[in-house]
Amino acid sequence: MEEEEQLRPFMFLMTYMLLKRRRDLNNANTQRRGEIQRRIRHRQYFLQRQRRMLMMMIAGGMRSNVRVRTRPWSSTPSTDWWERVVMTEFQPSDWLDKFRMSRETFFYLCDKLRPRLARQDTSFRLALPVEKRVAVALWRLASNIEYRTISTLFGVGKSTVCRCVRDMCHAIVALLSSIYLRPPSEQEMEDSAQLFLSNWGFPHCVAAVATLHTAIITPSNNASDYANPAGWLSVLSQVAVSGRGQFWDVCASFPGGTDPADIFQNSSLCATAAEGGLSPALPPVFMGNSLRYVLLGEACYPLQSWLMKAYPEEKGRGSSTVLTQPRRLFNGQLTRALRVSEEALLKLRARWQCLSKRNDCGLDVVPTMILACCILHNMCESHGDAFRAEWQVEVTEAESPQPTHKQPLTHSIDQSQAEEVRQLFHDYFEEQNN
Repeated sequence: MEEEEQLRPFMFLMTYMLLKRRRDLNNANTQRRGEIQRRIRHRQYFLQRQRRMLMMMIAGGMRSNVRVRTRPWSSTPSTDWWERVVMTEFQPSDWLDKFRMSRETFFYLCDKLRPRLARQDTSFRLALPVEKRVAVALWRLASNIEYRTISTLFGVGKSTVCRCVRDMCHAIVALLSSIYLRPPSEQEMEDSAQLFLSNWGFPHCVAAVATLHTAIITPSNNASDYANPAGWLSVLSQVAVSGRGQFWDVCASFPGGTDPADIFQNSSLCATAAEGGLSPALPPVFMGNSLRYVLLGEACYPLQSWLMKAYPEEKGRGSSTVLTQPRRLFNGQLTRALRVSEEALLKLRARWQCLSKRNDCGLDVVPTMILACCILHNMCESHGDAFRAEWQVEVTEAESPQPTHKQPLTHSIDQSQAEEVRQLFHDYFEEQNN
């Protein structure tokens, strides 16, 4: 009897837990059935709405004696979402989230691209407005979602989405490169040098050179050439980033396995910098010497008198690093200044996620798309459009890390002069540290 009294609380507890579990399961099933019924009603509502709109369109065409088109594109979904929701109901936050720019910048872009994107109506169909063509393409660049999804959303054919993306990218490169992707003026170089000094602590520098890998689908030819050091297929681009975090020069379209040093030495940026094109006609004074402005580069680039890179960390006995304290200080300051290019490229990939996810466009489109995204980045930055931190978090968590490249085996032509220039910066940081 005493044992039964001791077990009774336990039995009550077990009975209560079983009843609570059954009640929770019943509630969950009820909620699930309610959600399914709600979705069915939601779907039926939109199907009925589309049916009514179609009947209204047919009735309107019959009353006005307008011939109903029988071409395949006449069966595309309704454009009510674009014409009513986007154009009349989108809030500023919606424009920024979906098109990565403000409404004002969007219509500015449309006006700039109108000469290349405007189309004439024909007897078979009405041409898409420039605004809708640009919106379709921007949606693709910003989200990298499938053409089929965008086709359904905007009420256009899938091939039309593909054509809008291609046409807009080519139009941006043709019409906006001279405005947003061009060599800097002397004043812009001086401003950039000041920003590098004030924001990153590196003097006498106007730009940072970096690499960007864009993931692609397997190409039909020479696929092994596109395997980068990290092992995935990509297109490699070289960019030069100013102190404002904007792109001055972009070299795209190289297979991911290409040596960045080869791209750099054959680029117009290298030729321009070697000829003094990235410095005023009268070079400014640095550490008592008349010295042209320099670029900063990653370890994969060759040291030049106008391109500074970190001192190599040679391994000594016991795998200890043999670098003097002043050299470690120089390397730390240069690495800190190179963050301007890292942050600019991260913002680029976060704003235009076609560059952060695997791009399924053809290799004939990807280089132009990369150039167009860099130009759009500069345009948005110049117009002061906001950048949302959650875009960056999303990309950082989802994308594959950018590959790292080895140091070049060959030395620069002016190696001794390049070492002398690097020594000047070495001495500058040593003086600042004392």
